[in-house]
Amino acid sequence: MTLRVGLIQTRTPASHAAALAHVTPLIRQAAADGASFIATPEGTNILQKDKAALLPQLASLEDDACVRGLREAAADLGVWLLIGSALVRREDGKAANRSALVSPQGEITATYDKLHMFDVDLPTGETARESETYEPGDRAVVAEAAGAKLGLTICYDVRFPALHRALALAGAQVLTVPAAFTRPTGEAHWEVLLRARAIETGAFVVAPAQGGFHEDGRGTYGRTLAVAPWGELIGKLDHDEPGVLIAELDLAQSAKARAAIPNLKNARAFCGPA
Repeated sequence: MTLRVGLIQTRTPASHAAALAHVTPLIRQAAADGASFIATPEGTNILQKDKAALLPQLASLEDDACVRGLREAAADLGVWLLIGSALVRREDGKAANRSALVSPQGEITATYDKLHMFDVDLPTGETARESETYEPGDRAVVAEAAGAKLGLTICYDVRFPALHRALALAGAQVLTVPAAFTRPTGEAHWEVLLRARAIETGAFVVAPAQGGFHEDGRGTYGRTLAVAPWGELIGKLDHDEPGVLIAELDLAQSAKARAAIPNLKNARAFCGPA
């Protein structure tokens, strides 16, 4: 089976209405190009790094104006849509960075809350403390869409191979890595990390990204990618401008790669170093 995917690269603004107006034409372009599964980046519904400005704007996933508009677009276009992540308010009042998989009927069929918080001090002097704003998730998620099994992750999760291995062992053929990578970490690590996750799991990796300099002042790397299970690039937007990447995924390649190098089966338990 071949799955035609559309990966959306955005430069999300700092309000829900502007974000919806920004991303919807790109989704429609991907659908017009024949994509039956479309994925958007991390922070599709709003990007605002000022916590005091962000938190009052957050709503539940069901009440978020941008998410509602994207669900309507998926139903109108008859496509599967992965909202790579929406920044939302949880039922307990805390914030979450949440992926939402939307069916061609506009229904949310699966969600995933980002497990790993980006708490870093970069060599450039840039710092981030996601844990001060967002509550991390506590479970891995595999979901079915358009005939494929998807393993859901978000951005910084890409640095944790154990998560991707667990998703592959649960049957994921395609790993989704929506992201808003910083420019310095993107230049150094983005492509090599994505290709490594594909090679070690024998899965496709699709990574729609934020790109450019945003309204809230942040800079993101762009370079949306699609990687085959053998590790080769099958598509790339080699820039940081908004756009659409179309890629064809021959899902049989996942089983072929895993049969050739069965590292998922060959792994052994071991004792830690003394």
